[in-house]
Order: sequence, then structure tokens, then C-alpha cells
Amino acid sequence: MLLAIDAGNTNIVFAVCTGGEVRAQWRAATATPRTADEYAVMLGPLLALEGLTLPDLNAAIISTVVPAALFDLRQFCRRYLKCEPLLVKDPNLDLGIGINVDRPQSVGADRLVNTIAAHERYPGALIVVDFGTATTFDVVGADGAYDGGVIAPGVNLSAEALHQAAAMLPRVAIQRTQNVIGKDTVPAMQSGLFWGYIGLIETIVAKIKEEIGQPMTVIATGGLANLFYKQTPVIEHLDPDLNIRGLMLIHARNAR
Repeated sequence: MLLAIDAGNTNIVFAVCTGGEVRAQWRAATATPRTADEYAVMLGPLLALEGLTLPDLNAAIISTVVPAALFDLRQFCRRYLKCEPLLVKDPNLDLGIGINVDRPQSVGADRLVNTIAAHERYPGALIVVDFGTATTFDVVGADGAYDGGVIAPGVNLSAEALHQAAAMLPRVAIQRTQNVIGKDTVPAMQSGLFWGYIGLIETIVAKIKEEIGQPMTVIATGGLANLFYKQTPVIEHLDPDLNIRGLMLIHARNAR
């Protein structure tokens, strides 16, 4: 069985995959000081809930945008899974796509993985909107190539920045407000965050489509995607497992 690991700035996802399907999946806070042994202690009981043990996992692939987490994740795979994990940003890995940007090595692993999975599932030119620590808009050509994108602050990051920079503004939960005009501080902040992001999404998607000059399908993924899906007509599909499916595809392409 394959263990797919997606380590982001906020959360790390572990997914057990077999036969091209996700059998189990868990999400934890990304803690870069966590050791290989701590990963084993954390995953052991979770695997047991699915009737599995660490020795049942004999392959692994890692995608991370947190370099400090990579060493211990690799050590965990070597020590407890007895395998050498594939790394998405390994220059020897065959991703099977073109990367049409000025510095291909600078593109985040998560964005490339999303590109591969989106092209496999959806036809034509695409925009993948990933709602994570940052909100990213990735342009996928009809041929599956990564053609660049947009990076904006994530909605939680923006909410925290408001709280940190303004002495009188509290931390607030991100949620849809019924009215745009808030009658108190908290609903006013929630309105600005939620409806401000709706405006950001719609404007950036429209500008990308205008620049590309052809119809494009828009897919939402990431931890906060469900909050905005169906709140704006520009998002056509919600695909929360896009990154994990991309890791499975890359592993299948490169496994020996």
C-alpha cells in the first residue's frame, strides 16, 4: 500500500492508497519539529482504526512546501515503512507535464501535483483554485502543462493579519454573512473577509480567462474550498482530494 504525504504550511495530510483509491486519510497540524518517531506514534493508532499497521505500507510519496519538515518525513518512511519515498520536487522524477514558467524549480510541489490531477480528471484548459494558507490560482493548459498562476493571501491569513495589526479587532471565524453591511465589529469583519474573497475569486478568474482567451473550467480544492463552493458561479467543481490523487498518479508513473 502507498502512503501519500502532503505537507503544507498549515496542515499535513496522510492518505493510505491502494488500487488507485484512497482507503483512509488523516489531517494534522504541520509541526516542523516533529520527529520521525513522533510521526510513527501518531499514525500507528490511526492505522489501527482501519485494521492496518505500519508494515502494511510499503511505498511512499511526499509533497511538501515546508523544507524543514522533509528530513523527518523521509526518516519516518525509511525507518518505519522500510522504503525510500519519492519526492515531488526531485529533479529526476518524471511528472509527465510541461512547466511553462520562467523558473520551473520555483513552482511549489502542491501546485504541480494539483495540475497533474486536474488534467487527468477534467478536459480542456483549467483554473485550479487552492484554498490553503495562501489562495493560489493555477492555470493548466489543455495539454496538461502548468502555465503559471496567481498567489494571494489565504483568507485565514488575512483574518489573522487584521487581528494582529489592529488593536481593537478580534479574531473571528470565517463564515458567510447574510448581509454585506455589518451592524457590529465581528459581522463587519466577517463580511469583509468572506465577500472580499468572493470578489477576489471572481475578479482573478475573470482576468485569467480574459488573458488566456478561451473557455476554462474552474476547480476548487484545499481546506477552505467548501466555504466558497456554491457561493459564486465561477467555481464549477469542488475536488477536495485533488492533491492526493495527483500524488497517486505521480507514484504510479515513477514506481519501479
